[in-house]
Amino acid sequence: MTCRILGRCARLIPRASSQASATAVRLPALAAGPTEPLQATAWQQPLGRWLCEGRRLVKEEYSVEPKRTQLDELLERAQSPQGVLEAWAAQRGNANQAAKALVQLVRLAVGDKVGARTEQSELLNDPRLLDILATVNSQVASVWNGTLVALLRAISALGVPVTAAVQRSIQTEALWRVRRLSYKQLAFLADWGAGRNDHPQEVELMCVVLKQLELRWTEIADARTVSTLMARTGHLSPALMDRLEDKALELAEGFAAEDIRRVCLSLASQGRRSVPLLRALSYHLLQKFSTNLTTPLLLDIAYAYGKLNFHHSQIFQRLAAELLPRMQDISPADVTRCCKSLAFLKWLHLPLFEAFAENYCTNSHKYSTFQLCNLVLSFARLNFQPSKGAEFYTKVLSALDGVLPSLEPFLQTDVVWSLCVLQQAKPQHITVLTQQQHITKLAEGSQSRVENYRLKLLHITATLQLEHPESWSSTLPTGAMSLPPSLGRDSPLSPLQTGLRGALENIAGGRAEALRTGVNTVYGWTIDGELVVDSESKPIDLINLTAPHLLGGGGAKPLPNGARRLAFLTWEFPNYNSRSKDLLGRFTMMRRHLQLAGFILVEVPYYEWLELKSDWQKLAYVKDKMGKAIAEDMAK
Repeated sequence: MTCRILGRCARLIPRASSQASATAVRLPALAAGPTEPLQATAWQQPLGRWLCEGRRLVKEEYSVEPKRTQLDELLERAQSPQGVLEAWAAQRGNANQAAKALVQLVRLAVGDKVGARTEQSELLNDPRLLDILATVNSQVASVWNGTLVALLRAISALGVPVTAAVQRSIQTEALWRVRRLSYKQLAFLADWGAGRNDHPQEVELMCVVLKQLELRWTEIADARTVSTLMARTGHLSPALMDRLEDKALELAEGFAAEDIRRVCLSLASQGRRSVPLLRALSYHLLQKFSTNLTTPLLLDIAYAYGKLNFHHSQIFQRLAAELLPRMQDISPADVTRCCKSLAFLKWLHLPLFEAFAENYCTNSHKYSTFQLCNLVLSFARLNFQPSKGAEFYTKVLSALDGVLPSLEPFLQTDVVWSLCVLQQAKPQHITVLTQQQHITKLAEGSQSRVENYRLKLLHITATLQLEHPESWSSTLPTGAMSLPPSLGRDSPLSPLQTGLRGALENIAGGRAEALRTGVNTVYGWTIDGELVVDSESKPIDLINLTAPHLLGGGGAKPLPNGARRLAFLTWEFPNYNSRSKDLLGRFTMMRRHLQLAGFILVEVPYYEWLELKSDWQKLAYVKDKMGKAIAEDMAK
């Protein structure tokens, strides 16, 4: 209201002043004084803006672009670096034209792929180029902002030393003008300086540019600037990356497929799992036409989602639908890369993985050893068995037989472990890994890594003992049979494990000698609960009974006639493939080993346990599971 009143008063003051001056004209000259007050004269001038429009910025008047000269036309028509130099020698210009000449020269030098391309050393020693650099250096203050920013990149690409006077002059001028640069120019400058930290002056300039980008991030109006900044400078400034994520979420609708790819890769490289942004990008990526979804883009999206562990079934379905028709044109490196990414996501698309296996069978001679190892590891993680398994594994084993002993010890252990999961490991593959020399090599590295591979070695040894008993030797090194200290202690009990233990204690009648929980076996697997029941399915004391699955062998009494040893296993959500009730390869091998060790398995999946609300329902469920497992064992 105050602003409106002031605005009206401002309009009325000139009128009142004009009336006063008209009256004064009729008075005698000596008595009237000045014919018009100075204040009225000021108000009669056109106003830049009304007082009530205080929030509106006055439109700035920029200087008109200078008239084009013959030099500008010659530079535009130049087809080679020599053409630029000849144009400058014929028509010398000011510093801004010299800067444009340098930018044009570098553009032509980079784009010249023919043998006539001028050598960089010859260019730097050319007197005409030195004259251009000297002109820029002496009049750098007259170079326009946009040309100055482009000049920084051109000078660097040309190979001018960082310590050269022209480099220091241009960078100093850019440092002074940072606040006057537009946001796009700042982004261009940040893109140039993202990988440059050779000189303190460059570091100082980059710090100031990043600070300006952080302060003026709301000025971003296009998706390309957001994606470029996230890819090039996001890792340099977490605060800027936070603001760029917000801006990317705002502008996600205008992202091209390539922008989405760039943003996803930048998030993956920095480990930033921004779920709202990833969901928005996924939605807009699904709207793109197939012509925009190139094979490299699809593979990069799969890699980024795998690295961030971000699940989006519609994206995965679209990815599989787009890749299947192109499988013949996909290289082995891309096949293994995509397969590995999907394995990290625990997402098994049967037609696509069948196509991966078929691709290997057709082009096995093109696969390197490392690519084949990645393919085997991915198949084992998802427990994928190809429909043409005989042909596939014949080629895989024939390719590995010659190179397996020469692999790095950790990779060799991973490959053999994966073959054990897929039930394709041969005794000769396993016995090499149980030698003391190999066990010693696996003891190098961090504590967690050493324990992880010691656990895998136990699984491999259990495969030899349980699946190839004819090749089993009791004289194995003690290192191959030792349990990792942290086995079974990595994480606290889940609600499913806690509820199952409570039900088992109730079934055992509260007798500690009739129940074992958290049992660490010599096979490297941890059993959630163990019971021994008699012929009437009633728990009996198991403390004094023999237990070959324990490290010490248990007690001395043999298992009574008709008694059965039950192993209770809880299957949590992470134990399954994504959107499936199929266990991952690691847990299918666990199930197989425990069955071969003489256990009757009572499996409790999470999706069944979640439906049970009360304790008596859980107790009845466990008893029912026990009865079904024993009945199935008796029916065999």
